[in-house]
Amino acid sequence: MSKRKALLRTTGSAVAIGGLVVSVLAASAAAPGTGSVPENDGSARPGSGPAVTTQNPISAPFSDTYADPSLMRGKDGYWYMYATSDPLHSGPSEFGLMHMARTRDFAEWEYLGTIFDDDDRPAWTTSASYYWAPDIRYVDGQYFLYYTATETVDDPGPWNYSIGVATAPTPAGPWTDSGGPVVAPRPDGGGGYFNTIDPALFADDDGTRYLYFGGYHGGLWVTELDDTGTRAVGEPVQVARPDRYEGAFVVKRDGYYYLTASSANCCAGPTTGYSVYAGRSENPFGPFVDHEGVSMLDSRVGGTQMLAQNGNRWIGVGHHAIITDVSGQDHIVYHAIDRNEAWLNEPGGVNRRPAMIDRLDWIDGWPVTRAGAGASDTPQPAPVTASELGINSADPAGNDALTPASGEWRAGEDTSGDAGAVARLIADDGDATVVTKRNAPRETRVEADVRVPGSDHDTAFTITLAAAGRSGVSVTLDPAAGELRLEATSPRTTVQDVADLPERYDPSVWTSLAVESRGGQVVARLSESRLGDVDAEVSVDLPPSAHIPRPVRLTAAGGEVQVANLTVVPAHVPVTESVAEPVAADAVFSEEFGGELDAGWDWVRPDVSVGTTDGALHWPLASVDVVGDANTGPLLLRTPPDGDWIAETQLDIDLGVDTIRNYQQAGLIVHVDDDHFLRLGNVAIWSSRQVEFGKELADGGRLVWGAHLGGPAAETLWLRIAHTVEPDTGDLLYRSASSRDGENWRWGATWTLPAGTEPRVGLYAGGGAEPATVATFEYFRFHEIG
Repeated sequence: MSKRKALLRTTGSAVAIGGLVVSVLAASAAAPGTGSVPENDGSARPGSGPAVTTQNPISAPFSDTYADPSLMRGKDGYWYMYATSDPLHSGPSEFGLMHMARTRDFAEWEYLGTIFDDDDRPAWTTSASYYWAPDIRYVDGQYFLYYTATETVDDPGPWNYSIGVATAPTPAGPWTDSGGPVVAPRPDGGGGYFNTIDPALFADDDGTRYLYFGGYHGGLWVTELDDTGTRAVGEPVQVARPDRYEGAFVVKRDGYYYLTASSANCCAGPTTGYSVYAGRSENPFGPFVDHEGVSMLDSRVGGTQMLAQNGNRWIGVGHHAIITDVSGQDHIVYHAIDRNEAWLNEPGGVNRRPAMIDRLDWIDGWPVTRAGAGASDTPQPAPVTASELGINSADPAGNDALTPASGEWRAGEDTSGDAGAVARLIADDGDATVVTKRNAPRETRVEADVRVPGSDHDTAFTITLAAAGRSGVSVTLDPAAGELRLEATSPRTTVQDVADLPERYDPSVWTSLAVESRGGQVVARLSESRLGDVDAEVSVDLPPSAHIPRPVRLTAAGGEVQVANLTVVPAHVPVTESVAEPVAADAVFSEEFGGELDAGWDWVRPDVSVGTTDGALHWPLASVDVVGDANTGPLLLRTPPDGDWIAETQLDIDLGVDTIRNYQQAGLIVHVDDDHFLRLGNVAIWSSRQVEFGKELADGGRLVWGAHLGGPAAETLWLRIAHTVEPDTGDLLYRSASSRDGENWRWGATWTLPAGTEPRVGLYAGGGAEPATVATFEYFRFHEIG
């Protein structure tokens, strides 16, 4: 961690690339049955023109599928989005070895081609290797693209995945591989390999760069990288258990490291239940715990839900990246599957997973997509990418939006990097200062890519807000002192914060400096990639008169500072309240299992060992199941009430911890027939224990199964399924929830059944007879939805 040196209070008186340019619109709706997005939806936009919108999927204009998206703003001002090795279109279409596209405003996109082709595959990988899950970063003045290689020359064969990296002078390439794995294949000790997949870089303010990676077989891990960023060093540390997470992405916020990752099967076509969860820690090595303090390493695995399918057409929402627009609003970029169009036509068996984007809110210290509304399917406000105050962020000195007060302010070109048109702020003997002609908003965010050319690097750069008399806010990047300083003054008070710059910081390399004044606080962050990483961060609470609307000043002290991608916009308006969750009202039916069952129950494949004693239904587990073709599992079903309802049960089942007990389980089921159903249960999945909400249906002449994974599980667990109807289509919507105390509920994903379907609802148990255990249901109820 960088050392906080002072907190003082005083009192006194472009690269041009041809390609396909296309237009896009935008996306979203509140999760059916969960309430609407709050009025303060974070959509306040800068600028006086019409708002730019996006429409999911954002990759639709140039591709049918664009999976595992990674996105960042290049120093040329474009936002570049990368995708895994897949065909771009339904067939006939060849696999591309990772893809590139770019946009300036998220309204028009340009497809740029592939990262590799068959002639320039990394020599340490085989000709049969694919390259998955790219992670883009800016490291030491170059672009680094980390990726999964599926097969290496040294360890040929299936499952021997490894992590590689390619570098380029621009985010569009040309890409040069590092010549070997960053993380080599890792034998699991049993003749196989751990999942060494899905890399994500994180650069911390102590100068260390970390690489997070891994997947279901072996879990998630973190390793330090060497100074080049191309090789792992030291011993990796496990940060999430096996059988639950992949696709890690880490950001730092308010002193916490947030490990976010995807769960469940990414690619089960119309039954894909992929979703995203988060844990946080004060240490980059963890332990990462959820909002109830449950660790992502526990057998009864924790994680706070960040994104799940909500009942619209999008399912399988996951494998994400997190970006921040120039207003300070975060967004989640991810892929999803249209449940009505889940597969590419050719080649067969490939899931159609287009790229998506939605607003990411932070509520009570936790990230959540659109305040809990989930994936959008209507036009949404696009990320803010352009400046206000007449500033052309692509050429900051190209017009008269800023006026020199001293020294020189001239247009220039980046001759050693990829930034294109830049502004040169040049001091002579003293300081050079340039001032915006117009006032910045009271709550504002100023951002710029900044560098100090030459070899001395003794020029300091200052951004000043709200300067009026003895009041104002100044943020100074001082390479000579090795500090980032923040000072806010009023006639009676001065507050300061100072942070050390990490040893890796190079003033001659472009680095993003963002200053945000909002809600009575000002925060400044220096970041090399703008992706939740941090070189240095300072913050103070503002004195009363230190945030009035005034022009913005930029100052170079002692030499030249170059500025690119300058933006001054209103600071984003955070969403602070979640959308409403379903509430169970009066019970319209209650089975307490005190004796004979109510006459409305019907057994399917009854088991004589199941019965009611001592006020509960006792159900010994057997080696039976209804998933797949066998259909051997007993079910206890009844017709649900009309209208909207919540089904609830209290389940006691000892599945142990850590041991392998596949796939013992019990819970609630919504049953159309044995080949078309939903079920919510407490399940032993290898060594983990999870709350699984799955779906089976017939698709293309075969049965497919997939699930959303929630939780955490417990020996005593309360389960709910909330049923509503989508008013426009008549589709039946079923949303899962679980609780470890019967009071605090975690609501999960929504599955759908077709309009006109008449399923029955009830209980199930099975999955394995050894070791012997009994599922005990304390009650079963239908509630009205309040």
